[in-house]
Amino acid sequence: MPRPKSVPDDHVHAAIADLYGRGGDKAVTFATVSQATGLAPPTLVQRYGSRDRMMEWALMRGWDAVAVASDAALPVLDDRGAAAFLKAVADGLGATFTLGQLVTAQRSRDLQARAADWRAATESRLASSLGASRDAREQAAIAFAAWQGQLLWDDAGGRSFRLKAALRWLRQGRRQRDK
Repeated sequence: MPRPKSVPDDHVHAAIADLYGRGGDKAVTFATVSQATGLAPPTLVQRYGSRDRMMEWALMRGWDAVAVASDAALPVLDDRGAAAFLKAVADGLGATFTLGQLVTAQRSRDLQARAADWRAATESRLASSLGASRDAREQAAIAFAAWQGQLLWDDAGGRSFRLKAALRWLRQGRRQRDK
């Protein structure tokens, strides 16, 4: 059976994310992506230029998915709070890279800038949900760091704390300082 001449970018992205998730960075080659998508390796080379550019493209697409998931989770932030918002973002990624994979795969300045922009936007959203106090931004940064740490260690097979409890602890500490 002949290979397809065209495969949608979403299919290629999902294949790369799956390969990366199962075997790490070294599992993503033109040959393995070719096998997963049915596209010939020369077609992939023509489309992306190099393996590094293919990976960077896929990681940028992963960040696109994070932005969409973050925007979709905004009503949760208003209705159920910061912990539910962060869970909804992580759950809303679908068949793409995990947040832990995206954060640790900072291959270029563009990817680093994309991650930093998303972090700043997320911390700003969290700060607005935590209240108008002068400590809200700091608490949002702590909540964000705790959440990222939890995602990283959940991927490694352990659950050390509940994010909801950490956010409650932060709010209680703020109330104590405000007295």
